[in-house]
Amino acid sequence: MNYYIVIPAHNEEAFIALTLESLISQTVLPKKVVVVNDNSTDKTAEIVTAFAKENPFITLVNKTSSAIHLPGSKVIQAFHKGFETLDEDYDVIVKLDADLILPNNYFETILNIFEKDATIGMAGGFAYIEKNGKWILENLTDKDHIRGAFKAYRKACFQQIGNLKPAMGWDTVDELLSKFYGWKVVTDASLIVKHLKPTGANYNKTARYKQGEAFYTLGYGFLITSIASAKLAMMKKKPLLFLDYIKGFWKAKAAKTPLLVTEEQAKFIRKYRLKKMKEKIL
Repeated sequence: MNYYIVIPAHNEEAFIALTLESLISQTVLPKKVVVVNDNSTDKTAEIVTAFAKENPFITLVNKTSSAIHLPGSKVIQAFHKGFETLDEDYDVIVKLDADLILPNNYFETILNIFEKDATIGMAGGFAYIEKNGKWILENLTDKDHIRGAFKAYRKACFQQIGNLKPAMGWDTVDELLSKFYGWKVVTDASLIVKHLKPTGANYNKTARYKQGEAFYTLGYGFLITSIASAKLAMMKKKPLLFLDYIKGFWKAKAAKTPLLVTEEQAKFIRKYRLKKMKEKIL
């Protein structure tokens, strides 16, 4: 199985060498790695170029965009830019962040997961962050969700969900659409990925409302949005975020923001989400 990786990177000079080091140390090497240098003002491009000289499967693509770091759209537009440079000769496509250290057997394990079951559409490990000198699980999501920082897709699944959506919530809608089309999403707890920069560290104030907008564009409806908002605010230990999320939802509804999914898909998503919520309560 061949796998290609696209890494969007904006001012990642502190971490990108560690990420690329962990990629060239994989027991099964990627066929291609494209790093998209998205408007960096630091040494990101120089570091990648140095790695590319030694490892011909690594290439650098430069992209210009705004410097504002909003979750979702910017990073996926950079992903699209990198993906456009690739050919079709891959079995698995990976979207990777530029601030990760992957275990050496990461992609060997991921490819084995895909090879064992043709109905698996997505696979990934778990994100760990450093706290007081210890690496602990970055506990922001359910155990069956693959973090946006490291997403691996089977080609047929990736094509069926229609690539990645350039909006916040892209890394939830991809899984929900995979399930809509009958694909399995698999996580492997043995794969510990070190996440060097905790999620959301660079987001500005505008981003606070984006989460509620994302819930709206996923077709959640108000009830599921309220439950999901309360849960996320509690997980982040910032209860007041709940109000920001709800505000974001109503703002998106008032603006008639287009959904990321069709009405049929939204119906499936609401039914699926409610079912999952009931399972947790019972």
